[in-house]
Amino acid sequence: MKAIDKLINKIKETNNPTVIGLDPRYEMLPDCVKEKYGTSLEEVSKAIIEYNKALIDATCDIIPAIKPQIAFYEMYGIPGMQAFKETCRYAKEKGMIVIADIKRGDIGSTASGYSNAFLGKTPIGEKEESIYDVDFVTVNGYMGTDCVKPFIDDCKKYDKGIFVLVKTSNPSSGELQDLKLESGEEVYIKVAKLVEEWGEDLRGEYGYSSVAAVVGATYPEQLSQVRKIAPHTFFLIPGYGAQGGKAEDIALGFDKNGLGGIVNASRSLMCAYKSDRWKNEFTEEDYAKATRAEAMRMRDELVKFTK
Repeated sequence: MKAIDKLINKIKETNNPTVIGLDPRYEMLPDCVKEKYGTSLEEVSKAIIEYNKALIDATCDIIPAIKPQIAFYEMYGIPGMQAFKETCRYAKEKGMIVIADIKRGDIGSTASGYSNAFLGKTPIGEKEESIYDVDFVTVNGYMGTDCVKPFIDDCKKYDKGIFVLVKTSNPSSGELQDLKLESGEEVYIKVAKLVEEWGEDLRGEYGYSSVAAVVGATYPEQLSQVRKIAPHTFFLIPGYGAQGGKAEDIALGFDKNGLGGIVNASRSLMCAYKSDRWKNEFTEEDYAKATRAEAMRMRDELVKFTK
């Protein structure tokens, strides 16, 4: 089964187009977790694993996917990467789809190496070894087809998927992505058309391709434009919650069947116990329960506008 069909089936099963971004930093962990461990890289990574597993346990039946941002694991060195791998493994064990937010972008053998590590297999003598074995990765396609093709090849070979950066949610994205070409179209529109083209051979039963796109919730007009020109491209939509993206704007990226995208929330879910909405209802020790409550609230809000 194609990766995009697995993701959509999971979204339909949970009735929830949400992905929880697991972007842990030591300073954001609850004291009730930190106090169990020391401050060496190894101990910090153990604390992160406990925290992530608790959030996965609290949401695996209501959220279809996780999106660990690799920077928040790389910053803790080798132990941090062990935490990344264990987080991915545990989420998959719990039935969740894993979207590794790695934003890799290079060409040739370098791109193949990245893809081998996360989507495919690493050749070692006469054998091949799976390293991280996630379901999807994010890819920076702004170096062109050369940097995307190795990932697409592994998508075909191993039933994996990619989300290619098209229109990102950060405030300065327009400095480059909104520039107009000689044709009169913006750069992000050209990239969206390329993603639609790159994904032609990987379309699944719902009409969407495993070659998908990142399109931010903070730019609803552009989100709507990309949906129109890339009807077979599934969206990973960052920017909801802490960055200001609203459910009614996000709906512009979905189709008439309530499909077409998965919405990321990181801080608003991970740190729900600190938010004004939940801090009087949940204690720090109940951080996972607060995340679950916020996930259900977010789900209901998104479904209201996307169905």
